[in-house]
Amino acid sequence: MQKPASKLIDAFRRYRDQWQGEVAVIAQFESFTRTHADAFERRNRIGHFTGSAWLVSSDGERVLLMHHRKLDRWLQPGGHADGDTDLPRVALREAHEETGIDGLRVEGGIFDLDRHAIPARGDEPQHWHYDVRYVVRAGADESFVVNAESHALAWRAVGEVAADEALDASLRRMACKWLHRSRPDRFA
Repeated sequence: MQKPASKLIDAFRRYRDQWQGEVAVIAQFESFTRTHADAFERRNRIGHFTGSAWLVSSDGERVLLMHHRKLDRWLQPGGHADGDTDLPRVALREAHEETGIDGLRVEGGIFDLDRHAIPARGDEPQHWHYDVRYVVRAGADESFVVNAESHALAWRAVGEVAADEALDASLRRMACKWLHRSRPDRFA
């Protein structure tokens, strides 16, 4: 049976084959995986893995964003691995917990990687989130429930997200990837 770290490194390599312009970011993720046995644990105060969902509507035209309560900005659903080495499962779990949408499903492998600093808060020092992102698709029922982690949730047209410079750069990057992936003719 393959170890979780080597399974994830294989997934990074498949991602690199698709997104060759992101070699430096992928190398950071691979290095972190190899050098930190506790990379999936929040107790690693240098950094740890998180799993996020690029949560698209059933028709793929819209994406569900959450206005994050602690960070006070619009982001995708996601959260800490907390020991779970199956990051697609983490992304799916977090998407369900943070939106209340039933019938979600993960599609494909890694969709995006983003390493970002989390500011110090209370007794928790600044640390890195190694966020591995997956496409999660809603089923027929796209109604959501706002939970305690967010101020609001909203479905947004993917094209609007790609063009909205007020949004987080990684959200815009994922929107551009999604548009390119689902409609390559837009970038011809």
